[in-house]
Amino acid sequence: MFFICATGTIAVISQEIVWLVHPAVRAQAPDANTPRMGYQELLDTIRKQEPQAHINRLSWPEESQFALTASVTYPGARSTSLYVNPYTGAVQGPALSFDLRQFMRALHGWLLIPFTNGYSWGWYLVSILSIPMLVSLVTGLVVYKRFWRAYFQKPRLRTGQGSRIFWGDFHRLAGLWSIWFVLLISISAMWFLVQAILGDTHTTISTQGIPAVVARDQVPTVKTPGEAVPRLSLDQVVANAERDLPGMETQQIFFSGNAYDPVTVAGRGAYPLMYQYAQINPYDGKTEDLRRLSDRNGLEFFTESMRPLHTGDFGGFWLKLVWFLFGLLLTMMSLSGLLIWTKRTTQATVKAVRGERPQTARRPAGKPARAADPVPGAATAREVTE
Repeated sequence: MFFICATGTIAVISQEIVWLVHPAVRAQAPDANTPRMGYQELLDTIRKQEPQAHINRLSWPEESQFALTASVTYPGARSTSLYVNPYTGAVQGPALSFDLRQFMRALHGWLLIPFTNGYSWGWYLVSILSIPMLVSLVTGLVVYKRFWRAYFQKPRLRTGQGSRIFWGDFHRLAGLWSIWFVLLISISAMWFLVQAILGDTHTTISTQGIPAVVARDQVPTVKTPGEAVPRLSLDQVVANAERDLPGMETQQIFFSGNAYDPVTVAGRGAYPLMYQYAQINPYDGKTEDLRRLSDRNGLEFFTESMRPLHTGDFGGFWLKLVWFLFGLLLTMMSLSGLLIWTKRTTQATVKAVRGERPQTARRPAGKPARAADPVPGAATAREVTE
């Protein structure tokens, strides 16, 4: 449990750590008044620098100090991701195939055990720990009677009275203030367990329909082989999507894989835990499909909200910092609980091995010993002689 909590805590801010050590991840504007480039201008700039690359997707991060990511494919089916400055369009370098962010999430999520036929066994081993975590929360609330009174009392963390007292106070205090976080992490992790079971049994709960395609008669033809097919500008495509999904902030654009694929524009809106998307015909701007928040049922609202709630990746850096601090608190609780249990178990084991018994109270000097109480139902010597 301690290892899982520790790796999960680091994974929360792993993207920020990559930003610190990898200059290509940073997005620096030439000056404070420089806006982000338009979508079509940005696309053209990338294509000029990487003429051999086929751009599959553009992704904008939550924080403005991060470079956007362009997923591309080169001739020979070699795929990679490029970091692009959103203010200048400059390609700042390729993304690492397995950076710290991916490593920490894989280590925390499935212990680096590979996926073979279905979900990794590591995924099951990690997510099943949500059950004892939730049980420990419930038992803690049962043992700690009227715990809510502690919120109105001065916190107590005694130092200088031994490690057992200090860690005991810390464990109770940390557990008291992180009840909401432990409940959130355990329930969301339990959903990951259910998700793996559903995936391996080929069971779906999604209400999403069949993929949208562009009709054959709507695909324009060209007279000369190799001539470019006329398409709408990317700015117009995004504008159409944002018109159909008011309040959505575009964060991902998926380009057509073939002539019959629409362009998918996705982003978050008023409810930051879930994505909405619009699929737009790249030739005439017609909306082929929409996936709004209102299209989900209650179960989908719950399940699709679990991952961002678990990772804290939906409100920018300051929300991530809250998740990191409470994750650190949860990690220390695992450590303190382990230390308390180990010390108690060790002391009990030593006493059992030595055969020690509880000491009886000593009689003060000069005080006569108290006569033993007669056993009920037993006759005294006088009663026998009489």
